[in-house]
Amino acid sequence: MKRDNKVMPSLAEAIRQTGLRDGMTVSFHHHLRDGDAVLNLVLAECEKLGVRDLTVNASALMACHHPIVDFIRKGTVTGIECNYMHPVVGHEISKGLLAREVIFRSHGGRPAALERKEAHIDVAFIAASTSDRAGNCNGRDGRTAFGSIGYAMPDAEHADNVVVVTDHLAPYPVSVASIDERYVDAVVVIDSIGDPDKIMSGTTRVTRDPIGLLIADYTARALSASGLLEDGLSFQTGAGGTSLAVASFIGEIMRGRGIRGSFASGGITGMLVDLFQEGLFETLIDVQCFDRDAVRSIRDNEKHREISASTYASPAVKSSVVDHLDIVILGATEIDSQFNVNVHTDSNGFIMGGSGGHSDTAAGAKLSVIVAPLIRARLPLIVDRVGTISTPGKDVDLLVTQYGLACNPEKTELDYRLRSAGLPVFTIEELHERAVGITGVPGRHPSQGRPVARVVSRDGDLLDIIRAVNR
Repeated sequence: MKRDNKVMPSLAEAIRQTGLRDGMTVSFHHHLRDGDAVLNLVLAECEKLGVRDLTVNASALMACHHPIVDFIRKGTVTGIECNYMHPVVGHEISKGLLAREVIFRSHGGRPAALERKEAHIDVAFIAASTSDRAGNCNGRDGRTAFGSIGYAMPDAEHADNVVVVTDHLAPYPVSVASIDERYVDAVVVIDSIGDPDKIMSGTTRVTRDPIGLLIADYTARALSASGLLEDGLSFQTGAGGTSLAVASFIGEIMRGRGIRGSFASGGITGMLVDLFQEGLFETLIDVQCFDRDAVRSIRDNEKHREISASTYASPAVKSSVVDHLDIVILGATEIDSQFNVNVHTDSNGFIMGGSGGHSDTAAGAKLSVIVAPLIRARLPLIVDRVGTISTPGKDVDLLVTQYGLACNPEKTELDYRLRSAGLPVFTIEELHERAVGITGVPGRHPSQGRPVARVVSRDGDLLDIIRAVNR
């Protein structure tokens, strides 16, 4: 390949030049979320070229990636490693579509596996909204700008071959190179890498639901009582409606007390951008943008800092951002009396998600808070044993529901602070009894078959096995 101009005439030619062959591993990132077009285009080209038996190592598989189901059926793809899997793919995997077991990691565990040589990428395909002829690229410029490209950075560093796929070729050199040319083997220019409006897939607005607002109010009061809401606060929350309501309430408390935080991190939303621009946080540390406000902010403000997934959460580096978190707000599909949390499978055992940064931030933060309704779709949140352990209970500190709060028994000081503040604190067993008193005891999971996935901890250990659903 040329060193001065790496632009290939076609995606097919770039694939040929990398030497991609049967049995190899290809990687992708999901910063375009449900608007990503690159994964499907690359696999379609591999099929045309007759390349088979590929392992797809993706930071996440979204709804838009449902064509991977057909590529599995045709034998183009025979292995998957990822941090999250949308139900449109996950349900098929749960039915036994894939002969090999999926490997689920976390956002920090994925780069750690590359750093420890537990995973290997033969060819990384990196969607970039702008690139020059040498492969200097980013996600903040161009018509399909999506913001931070943090999940692709470890791929670029560790893959044997790197192909940048872009729809905007800029003059050399690109002024901001999130990934620089020393890692890049080839550049391919296509019509469109995807739809950046769809990075907002899912809820990215403050909830108006009374239950969600009550949970958010309890959470904000709990954080206020925890002793952690003080100058220098570091904070992370998700993009769900209740989590955003928590962020809004925290902003009100910070204004009232004159508190200025150090940083907010994770997937960045317009809510956190607003708090940052108001001066309530000194810095935003961003591995992924969740809406267009965040994309504009990372492009225009130098204190909105882009980081790699390794810097964000890898336990294999000397320190990462999650190790400096004071508070993280997280969700749950299920939680059990040992405070183990499930975000991988639904009540029937079907794959419908994944850890993402859940287990990473829970492990790193001083206070990890699960916010969720006690009853969802007539099913209790708290169960005897979660269907899948995504985050171990030892890393979870507090559960907040609309019916009250429960502290991990190890957090005696926190329990005392919350009770002293007049919050409705119960044991998790008491909340469980409250839930089943309303819903009744749910039926048992259907009979399950062979293992279809392994959930691997951020440290590389087996957390749990997901089995096929026989129904």
